[in-house]
Amino acid sequence: MISLSRTSFLNNAGVSELYSPVSSRQRRYAASLKVVASTSRAGDRNGTVVMESVVKETREALAAVEVEQESAVGGGVQDVYGEDTATEDQYVTPWSVSVASGYTLLRDPHHNKGLAFNDKERDAHYLRGLLPPAVASQELQTYAFSTHQVKKMMHNLRQYQLPLHKYMAMMDLQERNQKLFYKVLIDHVEELLPVVYTPTVGEACQKYGSIYMRPQGLYISLKEKGKILEVLRNWPERNIQVIVVTDGERILGLGDLGCQGMGIPVGKLALYTALGGVQPSACLPITIDVGTNNETLLNDEFYIGLRQKRATGQEYAELMHEFMSAIKQLYGEKILIQFEDFANHNAFDLLAKYGTTHLVFNDDIQGTASVVLAGLIASQKLVGGTLSDHKFLFLGAGEAGTGIAELIALEIAKQTNTPVEEARKKIWLVDSKGLIVSSRKESLQHFKKPWAHEHEPVKTLVDAINNIKPTVLIGTSGVGRQFTKEVVEAMATINEKPIIFALSNPTSQSECTAAEAYTWSQGRAIFASGSPFPPVEYEGKVFVPGQANNAYIFPGLGLGLLMSGTIRVHDEMLLAASEALASQVTPEDFKKGLLYPPFTNIRKISAHIAAKVAAKAYELGLATRLPQPKDLVKYAESCMYSPSYRSYR
Repeated sequence: MISLSRTSFLNNAGVSELYSPVSSRQRRYAASLKVVASTSRAGDRNGTVVMESVVKETREALAAVEVEQESAVGGGVQDVYGEDTATEDQYVTPWSVSVASGYTLLRDPHHNKGLAFNDKERDAHYLRGLLPPAVASQELQTYAFSTHQVKKMMHNLRQYQLPLHKYMAMMDLQERNQKLFYKVLIDHVEELLPVVYTPTVGEACQKYGSIYMRPQGLYISLKEKGKILEVLRNWPERNIQVIVVTDGERILGLGDLGCQGMGIPVGKLALYTALGGVQPSACLPITIDVGTNNETLLNDEFYIGLRQKRATGQEYAELMHEFMSAIKQLYGEKILIQFEDFANHNAFDLLAKYGTTHLVFNDDIQGTASVVLAGLIASQKLVGGTLSDHKFLFLGAGEAGTGIAELIALEIAKQTNTPVEEARKKIWLVDSKGLIVSSRKESLQHFKKPWAHEHEPVKTLVDAINNIKPTVLIGTSGVGRQFTKEVVEAMATINEKPIIFALSNPTSQSECTAAEAYTWSQGRAIFASGSPFPPVEYEGKVFVPGQANNAYIFPGLGLGLLMSGTIRVHDEMLLAASEALASQVTPEDFKKGLLYPPFTNIRKISAHIAAKVAAKAYELGLATRLPQPKDLVKYAESCMYSPSYRSYR
C-alpha cells in the first residue's frame, strides 16, 4: 500500500498559514491523490485492493510532489507540513491518503495474505522485495488456504507453554491476518477454543491492562455521556449486525474487572464468526466503563479504565439508556445486542427493560440455560424417561442458575402441557443462605422468589440433597470445590446414574473436576462442566466429560436471528435451539458418555440451530426477511462467512 502521511500544525499566525510551506503545484498534486473506495465483491465487502493503473497514477502524483521538495538540514526531505519544526506545545494534525498496495497492504489484517500472495499479485501490488520469494501454494480455483500457513501457525502456537502466551499469539494473528486467524481457529477449534475463550480469556481479562496493545473494540465510559451516538460513529465499520457488550462487573467467576472485561466481547465475537459464520466486519465489541470496585485494579498503574468506584442508580441507568437508544438509532431495529457478564442486579433489569423494545439476548441467563437444557435433554438417552421425571437441585441462584431453572420449567411445561408454575415445583435452588424456601420469600431478590417452595429451612448442600433427593445436581455458584466427596457420594447413593453439572467458569471455579465426579460416584455419574476437562480413566473405562459451553448455542442462535431478520428474542427460540443441539448428539457420542457433539462439527451444528431458531421466528411472526427460504439449513450454510483468501486484481 502506498501511503502519504501529511501532518500540519496550527500556530499563532492562524489557519491561513496552515499550508504556507507548500507550493501551489504541490497542493494540486496532493489534492489529486485518490482515496480509493472499496471494491465490493461477494464475500469480501470491505475489499480495498485497487487496480494497478490507479496505484501507478498515485505513485506519479507522489513523485511529482517529491521533485519540488527542497533538501532539508542533514540531507533529508523538507518537512513541508511543519511537524518536525513544531514544538511540543504546538498542535499537529494528522493527514493520510492511501491506497491498498505495497507495504501497508501487508499490514492490513482484512486483506493481508502473507506468503499466499502469488507472483502476479506481488507485481500488481508492489510487493516485490517486501516478502520472501517463497509462495505458499493454494488449491487451484478455490483460493483456499495454504496448509503450510495453518500448519506453521499451529506449530508456533504449540511451542508456547503458557495458555496466555497462546492467547496473545492468536490475538496478534487476528491483527495481522484476519482470514488466517479464522481459518486456524475453525480447523483446530477443539484445541484453540480454550485459548481464545474460557478459561484463558479469564486470565487475559485479569491482565488486560498489561497485555493491551491495540484497540479491539469500542470503549464507552462516563466521559462519553451525552455523546454516545457520536462515539459509535467513530467505529470504522457501518454494517454492524451483532454487538456484544459488557460493563465488566462479573467477568466469568472472577468478579469485577472493570474496563478490562473487553476480552469477553472480543472473544465472543470471534466465536460468532468462527462458529456461527457471522461476518467479522458485522461484529462490534463494546465495553461500558462506569468504574470498578476492584481496589487492586484501581491501584494498578497499568489499569486502562476509569479510576473511580462504579456508578450506580440513576447515573448508570441514564448511561445505559442513552447507549441502547443510540444503538437503535444508528443501526436499526434488527441489530442484535448480546449482554455479557453484567452483575445480577443489572442483568435481569436490562433484559426485562429492553427485551420488549430491542433485539437483546443475555448469554449468562439465556445462553447458559439453553446449552444446559440441551445437555439435560440429551442425557435422557442415557438414563431413560423424560425431563418431567426428574427433580433438580441447583447450587447457585444468580442469573445463570435462575435462567437455567426457568428454561427447564418451560420445557417441562411444554412437554407435559402443564402450567409453568407447576413445572417449577420440580426445581429447587440453594444460595449462600441455604435452600430457598417460602419462609424466606420476603427477603429474597425478585428473580429468586418463583423458586421459594414450601419446605423447612435447610442450611447445607448435603442436607438439601438428602432432603430433596434430586436426580440432577447443577452448580452455578461461581465458587470452586463446592461439590465435595460427601456431596457427590450423596448423589450416587440416591441415584443409579446421578446427573452432575459443574458449570462455573473458569476451571479454577468449577464445583468439582471430572475425575472427582467419576471417581466419587464409582464411574456412574453423567457429568458435564462449564470449562473443559480431559478424559478420565476409572477402573479400565475411559469417560469423556461433556462441556456445557455456551459456544454451542449463541453463534447458531445469533445466525438464526440475523438470517430471518428477527426483531425480538422469544423463549420458544431458546427451546428450539436446545432441542436442535440435543438432536446433533449421535449414538457414537453417547457411547463415549458425551452429552454434546464434538466441536469439530460446530459449523454444521450452528447451521442446524440457526435453521430451527429461524423457523420458530417465522412461526411466531417475528421474522422480517420474506419469503421464508425453503431449506433453512442450506440457507444458513450459505450465509456463513468463509475465511478463504480472495484473488486480487
